[in-house]
This record gives sequence, structure tokens and C-alpha cells, in this order.
Amino acid sequence: MRWRAKLERQLLNDRAMQASIFNLRVPIDSGREVFLMNTMTDAQMIVSDDVAALLERFEQPVSDVVLDHLPADEREAIGLLEENGFLVPNRQDERAAIDGFFVRTKESTEELHITVLTTLQCNFACDYCYQGDRGDYSKFAEKMTLDTAHKTADWIERELQRVNPAKLHIMFFGGEPLLNLPVMYLIAERMANVTRARGVRQTISIVTNGLLLSEEIVDRMNRYGLSGVKITLDGDRDTHNRMRPLRGGQGTFDRIIENIRKVAGKTRIGIGGNYDETSVESYPALLAFLREQEFADQLVKVNFKPVIRDQVQPVKGRLTLTPVDGHGKPLGGTCMTSAGSGHGSTGTACDSCGFAEDSMSFLRSETKKHGFPTPDGVHGGPCHVHMKHAHTIGCDGSLYACAGFTGEKSKSVGHIDDRRESWRVENREQFDALNPWSECGDCAFIPVCAGGCLVASQSELGDMNRPTCHKRSFESAAIALAHDVASAN
Repeated sequence: MRWRAKLERQLLNDRAMQASIFNLRVPIDSGREVFLMNTMTDAQMIVSDDVAALLERFEQPVSDVVLDHLPADEREAIGLLEENGFLVPNRQDERAAIDGFFVRTKESTEELHITVLTTLQCNFACDYCYQGDRGDYSKFAEKMTLDTAHKTADWIERELQRVNPAKLHIMFFGGEPLLNLPVMYLIAERMANVTRARGVRQTISIVTNGLLLSEEIVDRMNRYGLSGVKITLDGDRDTHNRMRPLRGGQGTFDRIIENIRKVAGKTRIGIGGNYDETSVESYPALLAFLREQEFADQLVKVNFKPVIRDQVQPVKGRLTLTPVDGHGKPLGGTCMTSAGSGHGSTGTACDSCGFAEDSMSFLRSETKKHGFPTPDGVHGGPCHVHMKHAHTIGCDGSLYACAGFTGEKSKSVGHIDDRRESWRVENREQFDALNPWSECGDCAFIPVCAGGCLVASQSELGDMNRPTCHKRSFESAAIALAHDVASAN
């Protein structure tokens, strides 16, 4: 066999083999089996405990194992482990390979991913969100003009010509993107025509609070490649209405549910949610409610994440949502409550305490218990900030490496009119040089974490190039994934 010949050459040349840095091991309840996963290759397998013990013998470099002296079943197991990346020639090369992995991730031209902020205005008054925290914020918040929308489409078309991707994905975001439908329709239709002419597949997602979502909007966007809508529900009815009221104080839960009911058969629906210590216990009731709805089986993803707050304020117990900069100023005007497309990467908590890890594990378990698909919590990245051909476009045409920095003009990395201003160029170079994972040592989660959320690093540590560690959360998710895989076999 090919692997055996390769292994024989390694051993004959006295080349050591060693267990990969990126191996995860989770004993299964029976104690006779072990779940193995390699986060670099994404290989996953259930093996007997003696195979796991064999792998442990390679924690230190093994160069004196003579193939002929090993039993046939061990030789076969070693070959399988090597083929799947659990055994590597040496860890020094593997450490160097992680940089190559991120270079390939950054340079990939498979997809051109564009996030467009149609507006920073919002019709909600969520007390944990910067947009809801200021009574006049939405009134004066930016809104993309039709002229800027045309220029945005022009820029995307130029990028399509330059990158020549297999796929274009546009995510409409805000604020509340449905408050500026003319801009959304203009960009979606123009790019649908362009991609159709170029033979490029276009998909579109919308991140919305759901209040204005209608069959008319979905029907029109379906013509342009709508692939899904993500809607936020912050707990059961009473909790959601407390957390996400209209600016006049009225509740929003019932209308959102009715809108989901109307469009669920027309597009893919993902449900997101934001919780804190006061609301997390309401989520099982929300899940039970959703399970009873006729659209339950049409929900393609359900995923909740914590709202990380700073310090208690004297007014109404209100707290300030991070990320903020060192002066307490929010980093973005974007809706930090609904970051994510609903079918891509999972969200990350912006803290280092146990609440986020424990609560995410609890809600992931509850979501699966109610029969809804949810991210496994292991496959979390790398996120789009590490991808050269992923861009966020602000309402004024400014370009950003991440939606979390939108609205903070000083973090812009370019502009759709291709102006070259030194400060934007410097920002672009700073983002291109980021490698926070270099401080993570031999952590097995580097390929799926990349050092954590850069917005969190900036807000918590004052340095985007320092990692924010959520290893505990990853470990908990790996245990859950192991038992899911074992129960499916």
C-alpha cells in the first residue's frame, strides 16, 4: 500500500514521526473508545482505546520503531493515523505549516464575500446595543445613498474582474438593512445581472431584526439569488420584548414570528439570539415555542451568543456593550447584536470569563435537544477578517476588514472610489500582517480559532494582534461533538 511504502521510507531514513499538535482526544462514555479529531485536516474518527494508546506513544518523536517489529494491526493503524494527519514527520514543520494554512486561507479566490451596510439606522431600541443606547442615534445615523449604491456595484464588478472568483456572496447588514430597500434592491439586481453574464454564481443573505420582513421582499430577492435570512429572537416572548422593543417601547416578538411564518416556505431561515445573565434561562422556553411552530423544520440554523457587557450603569441597570475603544467609544455603528450571515461562521464571545463558555455549552445542548441544527462550536473559523477577498462596505463607501469596525472611520482600509490615502493604506497593511495565533503556542484549536476575535482583542486588550482565548469553550464543544459523532455511529 502507498502509505506503507511511505512509512517504510520514513523509518528506514530514521525520520521521526510525532503526534500532531492539532490532535484532540475525547474518551467516549464506554471507556473503550476514543474520539479523535485533527483540527488542521478536520479528520474525525472513533477508535479503540488501544489505537489511542498507540497514538500517545508518538507524543515524543519516535524514530526507533521498526515496521517489521510491529504487529500488522498496529502498522495498519499507524498508516491510517498518518493519512489523516494525526501523525506528522515532525512538529517543527507542522508549526511552520500553520502559517501556510493561513496564507492559503487569505489568498483563496473561491469566493468574493461582500458585506454591505445599507444603513446604520435601526427601528429597535435594544438596551445592550449602541444604536439603542442613544435616543437620537438612529435619527442621525448614516444611510447609503443610491449614488453610493451605484458606485458600490461598480466596485464589486471591478473586484469580480480582478479576482475572478467562482462565487459572489453579498450579505446585507446594518443597522436594519430593510430600512433602505432601494439600495438593497439596486445592488442585488445589478450584481445578479453582472454575475449571470460572467457565469459566476451569486448568493445573497440578509441579517435583519425581522420586523419589516415580508413575502414581497423575499420574492423579489429570490430572483437575485437569496440564500437565506437571519432573524434575531432574544429569548421567549416576554424576555425578547424586554430586550428588543421598538423605540416607542412596544414589543416586537409576535410580529416577527408572524413574518417568519409567512416567509419560511420561501427562503432559508436562521435564528440568532443574544443573551445575558438575566435572559439566558428563557431560551429553553423559546426553543420549545419554536419547536411547536409549523415552520420549525424549516429553520436551517439556530444559534445564540452572549452579550458581553462592561460595568453596571445607574440608569435602568443599563450596561454598555463592548466592543469599545480605550476611551469607551464604541468601535462600530453596525448592529453588533446580529453579526454573522446565519449560514457561515459561528459568533465568538468577547470575554474571558466562564459565563460565556458555560452558557454557550448549555444553549448548544438545549438547541440540539429540541431538534434544531446548530453550529458544533468547534468549526469556528478562520473568520472573514483573515480573508483577502472578504470586504465590508460602509454606508459612505468606506471599506473595512471586518463589520465590527464599521462606523469607526479610523479603521477603514480603503474606499470604493479607489482613493489611496496613507492612513487607509497603513490600516490595510496592519490587517494584512495580523497573526495573533503566533502567541498561542501549540494550542490544538489554532486552525479553527486563529487567535480569536480581532474586535474583542482591540476592545479588551487594546491590540488587534493579541489573541483572545476561549479554549474552554472549544474544549466543551469538542466533547459535545465527540458524543454526537459516537451516537451517530
